[in-house]
This record gives sequence, C-alpha cells and structure tokens, in this order.
Amino acid sequence: MRFSYFVLFALLLICCEKTPKEVLIAERLPILDVTIDTLIADSMSVRAIDISKNIIWYATNNGNYGYYDLENDKHFKDSIQHQKTSPHFRGIAQNSSNIFLLSTEKPAVIYKIDKKNNTPQIVFEDKQATAFYNAIQFWDEMSGIAVGDPQGNKLAILITRDGGRTWQKMNQLLPPLFADEYGFAASNTGLVVHGKQAWITTGGSHARVFHSADKGKTWKVYETPIVSGSKMSGIFTADFYDDTIGIIAGGDYENQAANNQNKAITIDGGKSWSLIGEGEGPGYTSCVQFVPNSGGKQLVAVSTQGLYFSEDSGIKWKKISSNSNYHTLRFLNKQVAIAAGKNRIDKLTFNR
Repeated sequence: MRFSYFVLFALLLICCEKTPKEVLIAERLPILDVTIDTLIADSMSVRAIDISKNIIWYATNNGNYGYYDLENDKHFKDSIQHQKTSPHFRGIAQNSSNIFLLSTEKPAVIYKIDKKNNTPQIVFEDKQATAFYNAIQFWDEMSGIAVGDPQGNKLAILITRDGGRTWQKMNQLLPPLFADEYGFAASNTGLVVHGKQAWITTGGSHARVFHSADKGKTWKVYETPIVSGSKMSGIFTADFYDDTIGIIAGGDYENQAANNQNKAITIDGGKSWSLIGEGEGPGYTSCVQFVPNSGGKQLVAVSTQGLYFSEDSGIKWKKISSNSNYHTLRFLNKQVAIAAGKNRIDKLTFNR
C-alpha cells in the first residue's frame, strides 16, 4: 500500500529524531557548490564506473576500459575487440581479484579482467539476437548478478556463485513482466545490491521494483508511483542507503524537463514508495546516489539539466552545477564523488 507524502515526512522525522529547529535548518538548504577537476578527457561515453579505495575503474561505449589511481595520479587505459567489434560497455563491477565489464548487445558479453595483469577473458556470452544487458553488481567476493531486458516474459538474470568464473541464466526465478516493460542501461544503477538484497527497476509500460532478500534465489515485485506508460519513461536509477531506506528516480526521457512523478522514496526496503520533490529539482534523472554517512538524508542527482543536491531525503533540491555532460556518479567519501559521462571523468569536491 502506498503511503502519503505527509505520513512519509512524519516517519522520517520520527526515525531521525529531529528537533523542530533541526527541521527548519533542513528545509533551508545551505549554499553548497562543487569544485570540478577533470581526471580523464577523451572521446568516449562513460556510464560504467566503480571505485575501490582510490582506484576508479571505468568502461566506455567504444570498447575501452581502464582506471585512474587518485593517490598516485596515474591513468591506465586499454581496449577490447570482440570479433572486430568494439563492445559497448554500460556495466562494471568488481571483487578483490577481478573487474567485470558488461557489454549491452552485439556482443552481449561479460569480460573478467585480472587486476594484476589486465588480462581479459570472456566468461559469458548471450548470442540471442534480442539480448540486451543493463547492469551488473556483486554482493560479495563470490556472488554476483547481471540483469538484462526481457527474454520471453521475464527479465534476463545472470547469477554467479563462483566469483565470476561462470554465470547462469536464472530468468525463471522472477515474476513475469507486463508487455513492453523492461529496464534501462543509463548508469549501471537500475540494479542495486546491499547485504544479501537486490533491487531491479523497470520502465516502459510499468515502473516497478523487483526485490530479492536472498542473493537472487527468490523474488517479489512491487508497484511504484513513477511515471510510466511510454517507451522511454520509468525508473532509470536507484540507490539504497541501507536495507530499508532507498530512492528511485528517472522520468520521461522524451520530456526531460518534467520533474513530477520522477522521484520516490521507500523506508520499508522497497515494498512501498512515496513520491518526493514534486515539481522540485531534476527532471529526467540518469543517476541518483546517497551521500555516505548522511543518515539517508543527503542525495546527489545527475540529470540532463545538471547536478542537484538534497539534504532532506529528496523533498527539496538545489542545483549545484549546470554541467549536463554526466551520466553517472559514485561517492569516494562524503566530500568527494566521481562523475562520468560524455568525453570526461571528473572529480567533484563538495564545498559548504
């Protein structure tokens, strides 16, 4: 059952134990700006980044991948060719030994790359003509998941239990889709994992959230109030602060300025969702992330109108940059994030 905006706000206040004075401060968003330092400038589109300590791994639309070592100011870059074709990478994940790159289609493949010697190896390939994969994540050292568009009436799901050496299709485990319901490959955030849990978002005819509490063994699906019903509308991104507090965002790619019915929050692990920030902040949003160590209150959203910040769980938003070239973003710590997109990977330092 969906709950109202007012009930949600009351619950958030209770959970966070805010005093009236603190509530007023939260509603008056402080002046916040961002310092942008370019780390990598190249001819590329980057929707896949992953950070381990001070190492930023990335993969591009033209078969390139690499990393930037922030501590040593070092950039490594390499490329992959698959039968004379450059893979279009939109997903990336890692465990302690390997990086995994997900190519969306033609070829729809997963490459495992040894971190020590940067040797690529194909560990999965889907040769179906309609195969299209959107995102990849790892729960832990051994267990990982990748998700793709419908095959039959269910999302394509790949699971590994051996550290990424082999992947098995497990589509049969999911609830069925509606006609013309599918996922999006906007920023590798249409799939989120936390602990043993996983959430997968959809759009098109319906905007829903598929949830597993046991590393992909069983699944349930929940309705959301996000706009849907057209080919390029729905949920494009999600993030979870912990097992219960999460956010979904997106909108209508063909009406990118619209900022109604495109952001929603949950405080029960994704079973129910309430719209937030109606008429506020970003329109079409490709990536949204919680700020670390913020109690689930602070958020940064990446949109085609720029970067937006909220410090009250998405109720109010402030534009902090008009840069519209980003597709995706990940936090290094509370003050520093890495943003990537058209022809660039940048370090963002948030100043208050």
